[in-house]
Amino acid sequence: MLLVDRKYIVKKFSEIPVERSSCGYRRKLLGYEEGEVASVHLVDISEAKRHYHKKTTEFYFIVKGSGEMELDGETIHVEEGDLIVIKPGCRHRAVGNMRALIIGIPPFTEEDMYYD
Repeated sequence: MLLVDRKYIVKKFSEIPVERSSCGYRRKLLGYEEGEVASVHLVDISEAKRHYHKKTTEFYFIVKGSGEMELDGETIHVEEGDLIVIKPGCRHRAVGNMRALIIGIPPFTEEDMYYD
């Protein structure tokens, strides 16, 4: 349930659809559609494609599991509890069996997705 006529937003996790994204399967908890300053996605990493953003800084918080983050050609092991900050222009992708809470500032948009 989304309440936008008040000074707060409430979304029920069970009502948020699962979507395919460049990183795997996500639930868009908060997006630019709500007019907020950040986007918040919960993503089950699966067959992520290497990409970058020109505007958005992403914060990956590993909620569950472990794997690797490929960051500008460097591979870094990540696991539950780790936070990765990815600045604009950094080519990246996640590999492994993990769930990540991804916060984008400014909010993530498809127009800011670039592939090599």
